[in-house]
Amino acid sequence: MHAAVQPREPGTIRTSCFESLARGAGLATPAEVYGCRILAVELTSKDFKPVVQEFQSIELSCIITSTTTPDPRIEWKKIQHGETSYVFFDNKMQGDFATRAEIYGRTSLVIKNVTRMDTATYRCEVAAPNDKKNIDELNIELTVLVKPVTPRCRVPKAVPVGKSASLHCQENEGYPAPIYSWYRNSEPLPTDSKSNAKFQNSSFILNPETGTLVFHTVHKGDTGRYYCIATNDAGVAKCEEQEMEVYDLNIAGIVGGVLVVLVVLVLITLGICCAYRRGYFVNNKQNGKNYKTPAKPEGVNYIRTDEEGDFRHKSSFVI
Repeated sequence: MHAAVQPREPGTIRTSCFESLARGAGLATPAEVYGCRILAVELTSKDFKPVVQEFQSIELSCIITSTTTPDPRIEWKKIQHGETSYVFFDNKMQGDFATRAEIYGRTSLVIKNVTRMDTATYRCEVAAPNDKKNIDELNIELTVLVKPVTPRCRVPKAVPVGKSASLHCQENEGYPAPIYSWYRNSEPLPTDSKSNAKFQNSSFILNPETGTLVFHTVHKGDTGRYYCIATNDAGVAKCEEQEMEVYDLNIAGIVGGVLVVLVVLVLITLGICCAYRRGYFVNNKQNGKNYKTPAKPEGVNYIRTDEEGDFRHKSSFVI
């Protein structure tokens, strides 16, 4: 006959006789196995992956479901980017948690005014010396949602018909990363102009992850006021409207401008040729060659003596 199942007492967890025998193969002591019961500390949580918006409060639930130790030791640790630090140790909050966190309901942790830097894995550890299994722990993954800030939008002011154009929208604060959408004259644009008959005269593609709106070929109908909206689980943010004008190319004006430049170049060339023919440049060169050094005045010789060490004038008379 099978042993009768004993009612569960506080501070114990129940396992099957088969599990007990399988673990010890008959080697378990009476203190470990008594009526198919094992003394152990056990933890659980109401939410292993809580999510909270920035600047709000959150409870990290850690509940002792089984222990015989009246005053177990509680510790909380924060694991972020591969580094582990204490949150609650030696019955005291540590670091910046000292002013914005507290233990709630014996083992749970409440964090107030959470920030994006609080996104991490938190470990609840309980040591119960009176239990055979005297240590247990659990991990809680906290995610802090951050609302997007006003995105930076870049819209070209003027684009000629038939050319390509790119509109950019970017936001780096929101968490998780936001999804982008573009609007023209307060009307939402699809991710592909071909997917909506209303935009059949346009040719564009929108990437909602990067926020880039690319027009392969702009048309007059693409003129309008554009703005972008960044959206995530925490909220939305919008940039200011910006005007994009699509204009026709003035072919006649371009041709006329080119002709004017050519005429000016021809006139300059003719002027230089005429100047050469009339000898303006040649006379200047000849005048330079005809220049002579002034002659020495008659009756003056330059003689240097040993005593003077310099030149002095002496008169000479011709008889």
